[in-house]
Amino acid sequence: MSDNVVSRRGFLRTTAGATAAAGAATATAGTAAAQSEMADFGEVADVDGGTEDLRGESEVTVEVGASGNGGNLAFSPAGIWVDPGTTVTWEWTGEGGDHNVAATDGPAELDSPLQADGTYEFEFTEDLAGITNYQCEPHAGLGMLGAVAVGDDVPTVETGGGGGASGGPPQIPDSAKTLGIATFVAMISTLSFAFFFVKFGGNYDDQ
Repeated sequence: MSDNVVSRRGFLRTTAGATAAAGAATATAGTAAAQSEMADFGEVADVDGGTEDLRGESEVTVEVGASGNGGNLAFSPAGIWVDPGTTVTWEWTGEGGDHNVAATDGPAELDSPLQADGTYEFEFTEDLAGITNYQCEPHAGLGMLGAVAVGDDVPTVETGGGGGASGGPPQIPDSAKTLGIATFVAMISTLSFAFFFVKFGGNYDDQ
């Protein structure tokens, strides 16, 4: 076979290698892009009910007596991150007996009646920025805990979720963007190099 002919098998090895490298780098970039910041809710992050970044919404509802903690003994979401000026409404599901919303620490003085149904509203004004922890007093020992983070100046932790639970797009780190561009350039360069040898020369025949 002449020197300017590259074997099909040799060409496939070259392109397969480039594709595999691109795929690995893209997966790495995707993992980095999936990371995001969430308010640090402490022990509330470990109880049933979950946490949600609800900034951008002027009104937010939290279910009282949602399924969790061995019964209908959860706030859902248990931890919420909101903007100053947001009105939070706790809405009783009618499940799990009587519940209340009582602050344990933080700037907001939450103190709802002990009840089986109804609602309780509270506006988190700018002077209440920070994290307010609260509980259902009869069921606190069973994990019926909640927290409200207000404003951007709160402790945060890195999470694996790709964006707020409210459905916003993930915030892609600059390092992930750089890696994605570098991967694309490397893939194009490798394929162009392989095409050059296919067309103009290079002996890749299997021995």
